[in-house]
Amino acid sequence: MATRLSTQTDYENLLDKYDTWLFDCDGVLWEGDRLVEGAIEVLQILRHHKKSVMFVTNNATKSRKSYKTKFDKLGVEAHVDEIYGSAFAAAVYISSVMKMPKDKKVYVIGMSGIEEELQEEGISFIGGTDPIDNTLQPFSLAGWTPDPSVGAVLVGLDTSINYTKLSKAFNYLLRDSEVAFLATNEDSTYPTAEGLLPGAGSVGAPLRYSLGRDPISIGKPAGTMLDCIKAKHDFDPKRTIMVGDRLNTDIQFGKNGGLSTLLVLTGITKESEITGPNASPVVPDYVTKSIGDLRVLKNLSTSS
Repeated sequence: MATRLSTQTDYENLLDKYDTWLFDCDGVLWEGDRLVEGAIEVLQILRHHKKSVMFVTNNATKSRKSYKTKFDKLGVEAHVDEIYGSAFAAAVYISSVMKMPKDKKVYVIGMSGIEEELQEEGISFIGGTDPIDNTLQPFSLAGWTPDPSVGAVLVGLDTSINYTKLSKAFNYLLRDSEVAFLATNEDSTYPTAEGLLPGAGSVGAPLRYSLGRDPISIGKPAGTMLDCIKAKHDFDPKRTIMVGDRLNTDIQFGKNGGLSTLLVLTGITKESEITGPNASPVVPDYVTKSIGDLRVLKNLSTSS
């Protein structure tokens, strides 16, 4: 059963117990372009106490560099090497784990964030934001010549998804069993300030259905993201906590990696999903209403 945090002592114990704090972003620190109240203050408190702070997001629409501009715009302190997105993890997976040959390309369903991270890793790609693939003209195999150098299809959130992209990706995967089928993440929904929208998992669902196979998912809750962080930062999993708003990604990710987990209720997961007879089997270690609740540590921070 999850421990409900409510008293100042509860939060002080948490501060003492964990040196490394991993934060999901959407639904934890902000909703769309609206900050969760107290988020900036809490991060400042953690840094004041010499805690290591990192940001682990399944959002693949932005590269780490462009994601930092969002942090800057919202007034949240973050350094590029503290930001881990599923686009970055996917690029690292392709270059370092798959070791895809340099003469191969990735066919992208996704946005500029994926393309920028692939470029950083020296990986060639087609599709994505290419105007040719973003046309609303009817697609026909008769007028298309597949690129024989495609070695992987990578699917992320794509707000311009269309039949052309799905058809090309489908055919690359159908015609050659050696072509890898990858997903930046499989989030079913995507939170915005105005409400939920379909997520990257929903964008890739037509391919899963038409091919009758599942992609290798890179983002949370898969361990690939944690491997990327471990490659850059030395930390003790027993003294690390993952803070998130979604049970089947953030909290499961923490559990898979041997980390402790803190669920906040400002995003996807609702109270009804963690209590009662229909509660999820994924149980966080701790629950608090909002990340802003940790502001009770402010007096401790200023007096230390």
